[in-house]
Amino acid sequence: MTTTQILKATPISPATPAGSAHEAPAERTGRDSARAQNLTLLVLLAGVFMTTLDIFIVNVAIPATQRDLHASPAAIQWIVAGYGLTVAAGVITAGRLGDMFGRRRMYALGMALFTAASAACGMAPTANVLIASRVVQGIGAALLSPQTLAIIGTAFEGAKRVRAFTAYALAMGLAAVFGQLIGGVLIDMDFAGLGWRSCFLINVPVGAVALTLVPRALPESRAEGRTRLDVPGVALVSAALVATVLPLIQGQSQGWPLWTWLSFGAALVLFGAFGWYQGRLAAAEKSPLIDPALFRTKGFGRGIIAQIVFWMGQGSFFLVFALYVQLGRGLDALHAGLIFTPIGAGYLLTSMVAQKVTARLGRQTAAAGTLLMALSLVDLIVTIHLTGSHGSLLWMIPALVGDGAGMGLAIGPLAAGAMARVAPHHTGAASGVVSTVMQVGGAVGVAVIGIVFYSALGSSTTPAAYTHAFTAGLELLVGVAVAVTVLLQFDKD
Repeated sequence: MTTTQILKATPISPATPAGSAHEAPAERTGRDSARAQNLTLLVLLAGVFMTTLDIFIVNVAIPATQRDLHASPAAIQWIVAGYGLTVAAGVITAGRLGDMFGRRRMYALGMALFTAASAACGMAPTANVLIASRVVQGIGAALLSPQTLAIIGTAFEGAKRVRAFTAYALAMGLAAVFGQLIGGVLIDMDFAGLGWRSCFLINVPVGAVALTLVPRALPESRAEGRTRLDVPGVALVSAALVATVLPLIQGQSQGWPLWTWLSFGAALVLFGAFGWYQGRLAAAEKSPLIDPALFRTKGFGRGIIAQIVFWMGQGSFFLVFALYVQLGRGLDALHAGLIFTPIGAGYLLTSMVAQKVTARLGRQTAAAGTLLMALSLVDLIVTIHLTGSHGSLLWMIPALVGDGAGMGLAIGPLAAGAMARVAPHHTGAASGVVSTVMQVGGAVGVAVIGIVFYSALGSSTTPAAYTHAFTAGLELLVGVAVAVTVLLQFDKD
């Protein structure tokens, strides 16, 4: 089902104009309800699209940003990493804040912060200001991201909930696969001489419109019963996530010094302390940040593991492919963005039929998607081997379409599968966990493939060297896709 179909209101009969005195009250009520839910979904998808886009759009803007701001390599790394690190550290806490103070309220606060920070990013005079603004962007994204899944889980039921999750996956996938293209087009247009800055400023009008619609578009909801913020739990899990993600981001460029391994060790201790403390609070019938009962929900734990492994492959593929086509094949921002278009085409194709496929295959839909991704990446490796480092990139199109098609089949069912049996009072915490593992999975994947890619590249910068490094990365990604396919075989009713 396309986004257009999801957002289209129930048709009005020509013989019975809207608001007519002869119109049946039940008919008007049903149509008004459908329109209200369409508006709810539209506002939610605006947040999903923008926050996902800003993970990917920045990659294509990095060369111009570095030249304009005279940014060091370390500063450039933080411009990319500061956003993801903040989101990963904040979404679980944000999910609980939504449970406590209202998901609509937290969504609005997140959207306001994200929009204001986007404006600050677009006007940043120095690299340090841009880094700080990206961190604030991450806080805004962390606040609104878990509310999206929670509101979908509480505002939609049955088939409408399935369609909402499909639209959620479509928006996320489109932002991911077209982020590079959108960034390339904006930079190439150079509207008002803004250049790379337009990649951030484009969020401002969209965010402002969405924010004005929040009060009437989003229903307010919160967890039943009295809850409180688990401050020690927040501190423990945030410190654990930072201790995990920080060395993954910085370790590769610094040669994995001692502090990175000490940080990993501290992360294990902090996660252990967090788990122990949450169990203690639950046993005392208090309000843990994440109730351990959530992980006793059938399918949730396995769904989380599958999400981590899947997003390890997603973030890392887009990174190494962007490096390959820009630095290895010499494409500019616009043409580098265009080469991602076949992935988006494949994604759109299967997203429109994902519901029908799910009706036939059930939970094996995600497994079929990841298997298709694995086969497509193998096809890409063979294509590169046959065409060499100077062959036309057009030969890659069939494999890229197949990879995007696999994504379209996998992303929605993976998210829906993890949340399928979660009780309503756990939806905020559960959506926070799902959002966190997506970010952490992406960071882990980037770190691991960075080791493989740069080890294969060595000190050479020739097209042949980049081709060899990219192929080595693809071989790892094939294994990741196969691993997700296998993991999903253990998720049975």
